[in-house]
Amino acid sequence: QVQLVESGGGLVQPGGSLRLTCVGSGSMFSSYVINWYRQAPGKQRELVALITYGGGANYADSVKSRFTISRDNAKNTVYLQMNSLKPEDTAVYYCNAHGLVPSLGDYWGQGTQVTVSS
Repeated sequence: QVQLVESGGGLVQPGGSLRLTCVGSGSMFSSYVINWYRQAPGKQRELVALITYGGGANYADSVKSRFTISRDNAKNTVYLQMNSLKPEDTAVYYCNAHGLVPSLGDYWGQGTQVTVSS
């Protein structure tokens, strides 16, 4: 089983930056793809970025060139560096661990609020 704890959210002005952190527990952390999702009020949850154990990353078109996902496997930690933030980035951001095989399961953190406003 994997437990995930996110941190780093907050209020930032447009054009500012934040770094989100997701810390995972469990010895099988390397067997999971780690995703960052977000959900804005009244909208569906959307995938923002993902990273494999080897560091391969993918991004939603809306955040490409502004967000960077990275992973420190020794610390069971994944980061989401968010630059040039826009009001439309406002959402609750969730860390998700998706097992490489179905038997490993799928786990979610509690979420962290990001608000971009002047």
